Amino acid sequence: MARRFAGGLLLQPRHACGRATSAEELIYRYRTIDGIAGTEGGFAICSFWLVQNLALTGEFAEAERLFGLLLRRLNHVGLLAEEIDPATGDQLGNFPQALSHAALVNTACMLERLRERGLGGAA
Repeated sequence: MARRFAGGLLLQPRHACGRATSAEELIYRYRTIDGIAGTEGGFAICSFWLVQNLALTGEFAEAERLFGLLLRRLNHVGLLAEEIDPATGDQLGNFPQALSHAALVNTACMLERLRERGLGGAA
């Protein structure tokens, strides 16, 4: 099981990433000037990867909490863009973004599999 990484490979980058590049449940790809007009939003796929990382390293409650917050970022018809403005919730960048949706589905399936195996929250 992935918990063997709990002391090293998965947790350390997650905590460093969270400190430097996050706004609650949204993770930025980077926080540097890139020469592109406009501001960078939270990158949806990275945010779902964070949820997966948390769940696989034993922080299931936090993973579910952040996943719930991410689900609230869907628009009125359940679509996601590439990026999300953390302050306004505006969908930024490519819209709709298939990779964001693939990450959402993959994360939901992974959380459910962990729950079924008794490795997550209440079954």
